[in-house]
Amino acid sequence: MAAEMNDRRELVLKLVIQEFIENPLTPVASELLVRKYGMNVSSATIRSEMAALEDLGYLTHSHTSAGRVPTDAGYRYYVENLMDRTPLSATEQRTIRHQFYQVRSELDQWIQLAGAVLARTAQNASVVTQPRAYQARFKHLELIAIHDTTVLLVLVLHDGTIRQQTFALDTARSQDELSRGASRINERCLDAAVAKIEELFQHDRALSAPLFDELEQQVLELVVKAMRQLEEQVNSQIHSDGLIEMLNQPEFAQVERVRQVLAMLQGLDYVPVQRNNGIDAILKIREEFPDARIIVLTTYGGDAQAARAFKAGASGYLLKNMVRKELIDTIRTVHAGKKRIPPEIAMELAEHHSDDALTEREIDVLREVAAGNANKMVAQRLKVSEETVKAHMKNILSKLGANDRTHAVTIALKRGIIEI
Repeated sequence: MAAEMNDRRELVLKLVIQEFIENPLTPVASELLVRKYGMNVSSATIRSEMAALEDLGYLTHSHTSAGRVPTDAGYRYYVENLMDRTPLSATEQRTIRHQFYQVRSELDQWIQLAGAVLARTAQNASVVTQPRAYQARFKHLELIAIHDTTVLLVLVLHDGTIRQQTFALDTARSQDELSRGASRINERCLDAAVAKIEELFQHDRALSAPLFDELEQQVLELVVKAMRQLEEQVNSQIHSDGLIEMLNQPEFAQVERVRQVLAMLQGLDYVPVQRNNGIDAILKIREEFPDARIIVLTTYGGDAQAARAFKAGASGYLLKNMVRKELIDTIRTVHAGKKRIPPEIAMELAEHHSDDALTEREIDVLREVAAGNANKMVAQRLKVSEETVKAHMKNILSKLGANDRTHAVTIALKRGIIEI
């Protein structure tokens, strides 16, 4: 007669798994369960139940006299039917809510954060996937002149996701021309899905007298591409986490140094969530490896960002549009123990060297303004009075030489003081 599950076998399976989780190198013996849990049956009876559980595929053993260990099917039965459901404490719930609140406007980071939170809370590996098909919808874009023919495109989607991209123009355009082009696109694409924008773009190109000029068509093509890429990325994203937690299990106890190095590398994966754009990565690498020589390769040539990178310990700073020879020369220079700064970055650093720098609080205010928040909302989010926000904005305008809030944000983005 085939073995069937009953209350006693469920109890034995639960105790075997709990014991094996605590001591994963030691198979669980029947004598241990009788002695430790005061079971009112003999060791022979428990061995008989273990044998039945083995017939069911929930336990196994290496040889006849050895104790039992759970199988994958046993673990699954335990998780689905026997594991105690302990609710998270109020502190844990508050911490998790706060972590997601910090990245509330970066929904593409939610899968990554969910994996990290699950792994840290469960102290084990985690795997997270997208719950449903994601569809990007257009909300707003800004075009900001960085250099003569280089433009920063800032794309805001309806769910709060923000994408930034630089692109080159054949001829220089003024900021007024860029702003007019952005306004026309915003007006015609508001709330549109990527398929609708692509249809609009293709239809306009087929017209003998297109509604969009050459700049606007170039921007629309980049918008469609960015939205498509985001949809593909989010819908195919499978994020795993918890390697460090797995290494904390007893069977990995002899790899302390590996655990430390992997912990550092795993921590670097989450630096972008903190908006520090690699600065934390430099600090962490230098903390672990003080002699490391680091070169920053970036799209942005702002003096503020370059200054932060050098202060954190970078030895070189390169723009992605630089030619191959400059890259090789920089690597050789830094390898020789010297610093390498491109002339245009050096000029910007020199130009603003004596400027009165923004305070951390002023930068916080400017970030909130860049996100489109009015003074009252900024005050609420930063937990200060509205008058304090106004005072900070007055200082910001003065220090940056800006005419108004929009001008201040534009200057800050170009110099790398903030990022959207």
